[in-house]
Amino acid sequence: MWWAGAIIGFISSFHCVGMCGPIAMALPVGRGTGASFVGGRLLYNLGRVTTYTSLGLVAGLLGRTLQLAGWQQTISIVSGVLMLALVLLPRLDTGTLGQKLGTDRWWNALRKAIGKQFQNPSPKALFTVGLLNGLLPCGMVYFALAGAVSAQNVGGAVLYMAMFGLGTLPLMWLVSLSGKIIQPRWRALMRNAVPYVAGCLAVLFILRGLNLGVPYLSPKLVTTEQEAPVCHVPS
Repeated sequence: MWWAGAIIGFISSFHCVGMCGPIAMALPVGRGTGASFVGGRLLYNLGRVTTYTSLGLVAGLLGRTLQLAGWQQTISIVSGVLMLALVLLPRLDTGTLGQKLGTDRWWNALRKAIGKQFQNPSPKALFTVGLLNGLLPCGMVYFALAGAVSAQNVGGAVLYMAMFGLGTLPLMWLVSLSGKIIQPRWRALMRNAVPYVAGCLAVLFILRGLNLGVPYLSPKLVTTEQEAPVCHVPS
């Protein structure tokens, strides 16, 4: 399912243009020009990809723990349901939710840390901005993580989130170079396509969890018990 991560990433990048585009276009320029300018913008985006990949490791470890508990099918179904919830509740008041959960202080501290890095136009600072940017609250990242948790193994979850990050890279890199490359009408068109693509992938995860035995669509999931070797005691 790594390809699903790439698809979600690419489609999400049009959503990211509106959410994180201002940060990308406001990155400090410094004295660098030409290759150093382009490379600095690439470092920023690679920082985001690194954070997404690291989050994939966390999601994979969580998913593996649940799989060992025999919840593999449930994970896939719950992940699909969570994806649908993110699609159907796009206007969830995350600000109020953050206050209730006590996470608003974390986000404010994160934004201040990003602002501090903006004062330093070095390549290291640009990469750090990308790392921190990847931790900002984003519904599409949550959507991708829901899919990563249901990966077959930890490596699959890491690859899934890495492909998600790489899927966002081309457009976000272009936007960081110039915000005028992608016309507004094309951004709007792709943003409108996000919930439809996300909904289809959510349904796919639910079908996988139902274990219907349909090749590619809902194959039989191999449980931990089935993977374990059978020892025969000689008579």
